[in-house]
Amino acid sequence: MKRTKLLTLLAVLALVVAACGGGDGDDETTTTDGGGATTTTGDSTEPTEPPSGGNAGEGGDLILQQWQPATLLNPFLSGGTKELLASSLVLEPLAEYDPAGELVPALAAEIPTADNGGISEDFTSVTWTLQEGLLWSDGTPVTANDVVFTYEYCIGSSDCTQSSFFSGIASVEAVDDLTAQINFESPQPFPYNAFVTYQSPILQAAQFADCMGEAAVTCTEQNEFPIGTGPFKVDEFRTNDTAVYSFNENYRGAADGMPFFGSVTIVGGGDAEASARAVLQTDEADYGWNLQVLPDVLAPMEAEGNGVLLGAFASNVERLMVNQTDPDPELGDQRSEPGTEHPFLTDPAVYQALSLAIDRQAINDVAYGDFAGRPTCNVWPADTATAAASTNNDDCLTQDIAAANALLDEAGYEDTDGDGIRETPDGEPLFILYSTSTNNVRQLTQDIVKANWAEIGVDSELKNVDAGVFFGGDSSSPDTYQAFYADIEMYTNGSGSPDAGTYMGNWTCDQVVSPSENFGGSNIARWCREEYDAKYAELQAATDPEERKALSIELNDMTIQGGAMIPITWRASVSAFGNDIQGVGDLNGWDSEYWNIESWTRSE
Repeated sequence: MKRTKLLTLLAVLALVVAACGGGDGDDETTTTDGGGATTTTGDSTEPTEPPSGGNAGEGGDLILQQWQPATLLNPFLSGGTKELLASSLVLEPLAEYDPAGELVPALAAEIPTADNGGISEDFTSVTWTLQEGLLWSDGTPVTANDVVFTYEYCIGSSDCTQSSFFSGIASVEAVDDLTAQINFESPQPFPYNAFVTYQSPILQAAQFADCMGEAAVTCTEQNEFPIGTGPFKVDEFRTNDTAVYSFNENYRGAADGMPFFGSVTIVGGGDAEASARAVLQTDEADYGWNLQVLPDVLAPMEAEGNGVLLGAFASNVERLMVNQTDPDPELGDQRSEPGTEHPFLTDPAVYQALSLAIDRQAINDVAYGDFAGRPTCNVWPADTATAAASTNNDDCLTQDIAAANALLDEAGYEDTDGDGIRETPDGEPLFILYSTSTNNVRQLTQDIVKANWAEIGVDSELKNVDAGVFFGGDSSSPDTYQAFYADIEMYTNGSGSPDAGTYMGNWTCDQVVSPSENFGGSNIARWCREEYDAKYAELQAATDPEERKALSIELNDMTIQGGAMIPITWRASVSAFGNDIQGVGDLNGWDSEYWNIESWTRSE
């Protein structure tokens, strides 16, 4: 990829941003049911052996069109996928998941198990051994002290967005330079949460030593230029714009010719459609991420033959998060603060009616297509070895306006003034500010939902925010999804693991997000139930896979039936690759799509 190609792409995207704003996206074709299912259209990029016979970094430039640009490169200060992806080229975990959902070593020498002695007999500790000879990109050795530091860094800051990965840990200690032991507060039969996947990588203790606690958000240099162990290192970073990397000479695979590419540029800006076009039509980029693009727009692009779409169903769900707190701006500092209560969205009659009124099949037909999405009533949609999709909420799969109206009638929500909008028993109109990121698919979904809700006497105002802002890590912005200054907001996320153990921890009471605490935590809806926390503790202690499946279903049902969220679509992750990019294999729906970027090459 020539540098002139990059400059052309940057210029085009600047015009797109000026004209359109940002967005967010996804799409795909031949499917295999189940968690981690992969899908492809056209000819799949074939997996290859790691590069050999050449020198690392001789492959020129790799252009990644990640149209939602990263705000920073510290994954512990932003839960947004765009930051997690951009940082994963540099920062690595002890282990990661492959596209089949199998755990494989990254920095670790092997996966600890009960058989190899890595997991204690009573399941109260897990011991990880680092590979020998690991170096940070600055040439200093990686040690178990870095693992210990990363744990202390996250739990010591209210700003850490990944604290759920460290739930239930009593301590992390360095046994020796290469051995770190995690000690749990109670038995943990599934101990692969902390330091696993790109959502929970290892930080260099020396670089972040002065960034503990409240200082975490002030460390601009560290948060934008982290020193890592990955195949690349950061050369240039422009927040909400572009990140430029060069290959890491100290990468453990360098002697084997990895990475192939000498530099990587992540180009931000534009929208999902522009990202797809850059790969599939104009050949200005090698990779286009997160193509949540209308199917009748995406298909003709791929038909031009310049690239291929790869996709994978894992656990990503497009959902409506239901604000449990009051977002009224007149509350000032108490706006969306835990302790306030939403005037009507915590009423089961209301959130159940809102869900029943939505025509999920219509949304899927026009906005996703069967290859890119499936209607769902669950936040955990996949069947895996230790987690399962519930069938207990399937009534939502069929739109039922009559049932929705009956629920509101029985609960006393009447249209007393004849304007078509119901009011609460206290006389407040059922009006919903419905926010999401800017994207054609999401705006089409909003339009359908708004029309559905109007049929049951619920009014709504649609708001869309540039994706770089909506998913950004700016704690001072009122428009981020973490701030949640709306009644309903829509986005997608999913689990970094085929096991539900960590993901279901996102809705425990200790993860409730608070504006006064700089939005640390993962419980965006501010939904807190003691019975949920108790059931989650059971999941954490369960050893039998079938018991874990049953508990994952119960937890899923509690969040849905308790009104934390309204699921809409089980989304496939879909991205585009240029025809000359080789070594990708199947798209990874369980971890970073860049998980094996060191093995990517370019054909002649």
